Amino acid sequence: MTKVPSTPPPGDKPVGSAPPPPPWWRAYLLPLGVLLTLLLLFRVPSTTPEKTELTYSDFISKVVDGEVDTAEIAVDGKTSGKLSDGTEYKTVIPTELAGEQTLKQIVDAGVDITADNKKTTSGDVIFSILLAFGPLALLVGLWIWMGKKAGSQMGGLMGIGRSTAKVFDSEKPKTRLDDVAGYDGVKREVMEIVDFLKDPGRYKRAGAMAPRGVLMTGPPGTGKTLLARAVAGEADVPFISVTGSSFVEMFVGVGAARVRDLFNEARKRAPAIIFIDEIDAIGQRRGANVAISNDEREQTLNQLLAEMDGFDSSEGIVVLAATNRPEILDPALVRPGRFDRQVVVPLPTQDDRAKILAVHCRGKKLADDVDLDVIARGTPGFSGADLANLVNEAAIRAARDRREVITAEDFDAARDRILLGRREGSNVLLPEEKRAVAYHESGHALVAAYSDNADPVHKVTILPAGQALGVTHQLPLHERHLYSEAYMYDLLAVQMGGRSAELVVFGEGSTGAANDLANATQMATRMVREFGLSPRIGPIGYPGGGPMYLQGGNEVTSKPYSDETQRAIDLEVKRILDEAESRAVNILKTHRDALDRLAERLLEEETVDGAVVYEVAGRPPPKGASQILGTAKPHPRPEPSTSAPAPAAPSGDGSTPGSD
Repeated sequence: MTKVPSTPPPGDKPVGSAPPPPPWWRAYLLPLGVLLTLLLLFRVPSTTPEKTELTYSDFISKVVDGEVDTAEIAVDGKTSGKLSDGTEYKTVIPTELAGEQTLKQIVDAGVDITADNKKTTSGDVIFSILLAFGPLALLVGLWIWMGKKAGSQMGGLMGIGRSTAKVFDSEKPKTRLDDVAGYDGVKREVMEIVDFLKDPGRYKRAGAMAPRGVLMTGPPGTGKTLLARAVAGEADVPFISVTGSSFVEMFVGVGAARVRDLFNEARKRAPAIIFIDEIDAIGQRRGANVAISNDEREQTLNQLLAEMDGFDSSEGIVVLAATNRPEILDPALVRPGRFDRQVVVPLPTQDDRAKILAVHCRGKKLADDVDLDVIARGTPGFSGADLANLVNEAAIRAARDRREVITAEDFDAARDRILLGRREGSNVLLPEEKRAVAYHESGHALVAAYSDNADPVHKVTILPAGQALGVTHQLPLHERHLYSEAYMYDLLAVQMGGRSAELVVFGEGSTGAANDLANATQMATRMVREFGLSPRIGPIGYPGGGPMYLQGGNEVTSKPYSDETQRAIDLEVKRILDEAESRAVNILKTHRDALDRLAERLLEEETVDGAVVYEVAGRPPPKGASQILGTAKPHPRPEPSTSAPAPAAPSGDGSTPGSD
């Protein structure tokens, strides 16, 4: 397989950054509301000139003297207007005492009179009060609403210690153990829990104690949660599901309170099953890292230990837990009396994968050329979730072509899509690059064909997919649990086959072998450092560390051996890789004609089956490999080609998926 080296673009920010800060305007809400209220209460004086306030006697005197031009008289006696010199005035006329007499004097004096029937009411006063205090009341209500919303997100101040578990009580899980394909040994382990929950008296009469807890461990996607639901469905009891991360909050003591509430809810519904998914979030070993202390997590773990050690087994409560990292759990949590039984849910075997595929293919129309056993053989290392994704991708491809029947080609394309990435039609190679990739993949395929212990070749293609510019598929005949030394040396030779073909044909290597070299170096290092397969280093094993089931974990930082031993390991790794490359080069030089013919056929057809590889190599395929090799179609021998241009180095690497 040929991959394009991927480098992160500059300026990328790490995933999982801190939450965004609150909006800047939030801090100005309260001061703005207070300022607006004060402005409404204490209005700024108007810039217009003040009216002259006259007493009633002065007003009558000016009316008699003819100094009043206009008068606007309100119902309540308030009067305003202008004097002869233009001065504005205001006064109050006692209308009930001298209203008619005063009005007659004003009329006789020739004053222009205007009546105003508006009268100040209690509604005007209330409106003024609302106008003054309304903004402040609105802001106070906004703050109260925001506080209630934040409280509801945290579960409320009074309910913050309540458990966030999902209780499947009225609608018990419908999943049964028959719905879980394969895993016969694991099913036998958990069936005892079902028997205990259905008939706890039988165990009590025999003096036997049912397990308090069952810890299920294994790689991701192997169906641990599905098994827990199946146990609850078979026992027909309430199923209380919760994740380990939901116990730990920012407030100290919340996790312990939620653990107590969780077990109290289970006691009310006994017999019941408590399922804690990802228990490593609260069950990590205490005191493992002195520099980083988490009192809240440790208090939660202590409460969980007390609850599991304290409740009576006759109550009919069984705790199921699942984790991908059993190596970091606290020893007090996995001791007998708490989690009495540990069930390993491994990756499915070849037979299990065929059964799982059959379950996921229910209700789908399969073509006659679809063989689930062949698909299961071609998916080593796939989990149940990966197989479900494989079937779904094949169905999507069929629907994209407006078909209702899924073919074997759909499954092959779906597997390539999962392992390599989406095939881009725009990712077209230059002629010299395509020729280099053809020889590269031919080198992998022919070295595998001429190696007695290598896995059979299933398919070779030079069609770019994802970051891969070409790929050689190898499918094992049987499920391997033990790898011999001869198999691993053949594996290294196959890994070096692509680079060796470039050296034989073009006289120089390229970047196309980057991934090959990385995989081969990693395997050779494990052979020397962990497996004791080097006669010079001897039977010494230094594990690399890292998680048990999670790939990509960091190795141990402190080496348990000296620098001199490290130098000896490096030299031995180099010797093994040099011998693997030398062996691959010798094979391809000896069978140079087969290398040229297979490369030319790849350039013409772009994809060939394993049967073609063994036909070109002139070797019979391995016994029992007929189902995975395909058929060799008649192919006319091409005309002798003229000299080809020197190839450019493809940007990528070569590898053989399925062989490692």
